[in-house]
Amino acid sequence: MDREFLIDLFSPFGPVTIRRMFSGFGISADGVNFALVIQGAIYLRADAETIPRFQAEGTAPFHYTTRLRTVTVGSYWRLPDRLLDDPDELAQWARASLAAAERAALTKTRKPKSKPRAAASAAKPKRVRQRGA
Repeated sequence: MDREFLIDLFSPFGPVTIRRMFSGFGISADGVNFALVIQGAIYLRADAETIPRFQAEGTAPFHYTTRLRTVTVGSYWRLPDRLLDDPDELAQWARASLAAAERAALTKTRKPKSKPRAAASAAKPKRVRQRGA
């Protein structure tokens, strides 16, 4: 799949940005990445709300194999092949995928910032050693 094919495929959804990513492409709208094209397949962002649709279609999450194991990325599920011939329904799935990506962005928690060490040590009183007493 090339860039032009993907732009045409997603045109009923609306404008998308296609960027090289890993050995494929990342597809985003409004700065939010909602799809991957890798290993010759399209994977859409999914969450607890949308995964049942993918399961009902019999698709699977994205996975890859390292030297040690197979890694499954449960947040991206393969686009059902039948949608390649139904651009209007593909657009609906893409909208649901974008919504899942936006929900994921809202629920990400940031790590709490650690306190600077200098400030922590400044708060402790210093012990003063007295001589000769």
